[in-house]
Amino acid sequence: MRLHCDLHIHIGSAGDGQPVKVTASKDLTFANIAAECARRKGIAVAGIVDCASPRVIADIDTLIADGELEELPEGGLRYHDSVTLIPGAEFETAEPDRGQSHHISYFASVEQLKDFSTLLSQYVTNIDLSSQTCRMPARDLRRICESVGGIFVPAHSFTPHKSVYGSCARRLARMFPGDALRSIVAIELGLSADTDLADWIGELESMTFLTNSDAHSLPKIGREYNTLEMQGASFAEVAMALRREKGRRVVANYGLDPRLGKYHRTVCEDCEWQALSEPPALVCQSCGSVRVTVGVLDRIVQIQDWPEPRHPPHRPPYHYQVPLEFVPRVGPVTLNRLINQFGSEMAVLHEASPEALRQTVGGRIAELILLARSGDLPLLPGGGGQYGRAVLSAADLQLTLL
Repeated sequence: MRLHCDLHIHIGSAGDGQPVKVTASKDLTFANIAAECARRKGIAVAGIVDCASPRVIADIDTLIADGELEELPEGGLRYHDSVTLIPGAEFETAEPDRGQSHHISYFASVEQLKDFSTLLSQYVTNIDLSSQTCRMPARDLRRICESVGGIFVPAHSFTPHKSVYGSCARRLARMFPGDALRSIVAIELGLSADTDLADWIGELESMTFLTNSDAHSLPKIGREYNTLEMQGASFAEVAMALRREKGRRVVANYGLDPRLGKYHRTVCEDCEWQALSEPPALVCQSCGSVRVTVGVLDRIVQIQDWPEPRHPPHRPPYHYQVPLEFVPRVGPVTLNRLINQFGSEMAVLHEASPEALRQTVGGRIAELILLARSGDLPLLPGGGGQYGRAVLSAADLQLTLL
């Protein structure tokens, strides 16, 4: 069976209102995420990446005791027999004389999660809060993750702030020498990169690519996701899919067109100039400043091995997706109408017929949704922390660029 999986969702608050991820919406509780994935998004497997917080662990224990969650023998937590939740944790590491990067550790059981939380509490200032800085390099965090049975995945690997390629090293092999690199079976691309860009880097040839939402609010869940070929929704099946074992695998990545990401092109921190010329742009072409936030496209061109992508045979197709909230004229009322009519955002994006869309939201909005589905909606590139955006027509795009 083929299941939609989003493996990077944040928790803003614990069930009692205490903060977990201070930059995430307070509505993002463990229970609310489970309900959103099951009822609105059509996500079958969700990775929640702030579960090492004792506040979140307490919520999980309560949901299990109340019968809302069930621990699966194959790993993972089943919510109302409709969505499987994979507990995980995102932490920040520091490389000597280099930079910081974020990494996600995924776990099969609450017991493994608790063991990991106890170990990491020795290396962070406040284990209750998400994405805390560890006093260790990434290779040591990987070792601790795997010592309790977890899977280690570098997060948003190309973004200019706190990622392996964006701020630490030109090659993963420098951060994970020898066997350490061979144990990393997957990396997360991030919103401003895609398969075509990542496959300019030779050392990534053997790795599985993940496209996840990095959601900081409920509506952002599922803006990027993966379709996995598995025999069920469990941690064990996801692990086999990442390793491409026994026929399990990622069969498709669905992600934003990289131009919609917040860091696709270089932006000057002094005059706010944004690169639109051929990459790499590493210096401001307007004021000459070197204080720039280097875009993902520009960074990859700077460090590429090949002038064009070389996709290995196992690499699945990457489908560009414009989430409904990015589509012009699709506001909250229209979005609710679409989900109520078709059952989930996935159904609107992939299954609803053109005629059914026209009958539900009218011809013009249906046309925009279909253009988004086919990848033909004109896009203004993002950068410097500002998302790209879709516009109504190519003429509107030209006016905006002028």
